Amino acid sequence: MAMYNSFISLVAVLDSPADARALPGFLNAAWPLLHEYFSDFEIVLVNNHLESAPDAYLAPLPPELKQHAWLLNLSARVNRNHAVVAGLDRANGDYVVIMEPGFFNAPELILKLFAKTREGYDIVYLRGRRRPMPLWRKPFYKAFYYILRHYSPLQVDERAYDTRIISRRALNSLLRLRENLRYMKAIYSIVGYPTAALETDLKPEWTPQEPFGERFGTSLVAITSYTTFLRTLLLWIFLGSAVFLVGVIVNALKVKFTGVDLLGNTGEPFAGWTFLVVLIAVFFAVTCLNLYIMSIYLSNIYNEIKQRPLYILESIKRF
Repeated sequence: MAMYNSFISLVAVLDSPADARALPGFLNAAWPLLHEYFSDFEIVLVNNHLESAPDAYLAPLPPELKQHAWLLNLSARVNRNHAVVAGLDRANGDYVVIMEPGFFNAPELILKLFAKTREGYDIVYLRGRRRPMPLWRKPFYKAFYYILRHYSPLQVDERAYDTRIISRRALNSLLRLRENLRYMKAIYSIVGYPTAALETDLKPEWTPQEPFGERFGTSLVAITSYTTFLRTLLLWIFLGSAVFLVGVIVNALKVKFTGVDLLGNTGEPFAGWTFLVVLIAVFFAVTCLNLYIMSIYLSNIYNEIKQRPLYILESIKRF
């Protein structure tokens, strides 16, 4: 394989001690590939405020490799998506590879992703043939992607990994979207440009152990920010309530004038306090649900208008 006349940036977020421990092995394996096949390269590492700085893991690396490395130390821990943006902001290459630490054992993916861009693609992402997960999470996973597919124009692949390569022109467009509520797979879809998947049987050596509550929160952000699902749900709740209300009125009038309800049961015109209590309870529940849905949208608007920075850099280190 001939050398590519391209400057490539390699971005990796160090989100846990396991990521930092795996870093030297990955860089030692990736360096010969980057040096041999690309005219120039840089390595942008984002330290997402680990308790122990990763400098000790970088110290034994060859000086020829370290001179190409940047270490961005964030002043506080942020959402992983925001940490990725920190690395993308500092990347200068013609192409940028985002590498998940779980795939540090497969540096050859860099060349495979880049080779796919030669077919005219600006974004190439890694796609697993299967995505193993706990059985109890699968219904939530399926429901989430069903909503994305049917209530938004986004083309989001449910088996896509975060590892991908992005051309400079696509990256420039992506970095213009400075949303505080970020779901990166949706952002890639909004940016567009020719996109392809690279199928793989590889599985990450480890995956970030996000609590279910955090993942559920990310799902809510994606659903409320990038789909019309809740607005559609609100409409159907309203229509259902209207139909139910009409049924109640018709039933009340029928009992009043005929003494028989819609189900054919005989009843007293003014009896039915139980029915009224149930009716009030139902409408109270519907009202509360509507208010909850509106509160989600108001919360999203509030977070956006604050315009807080996605991350704050404590320092930038060169070796």
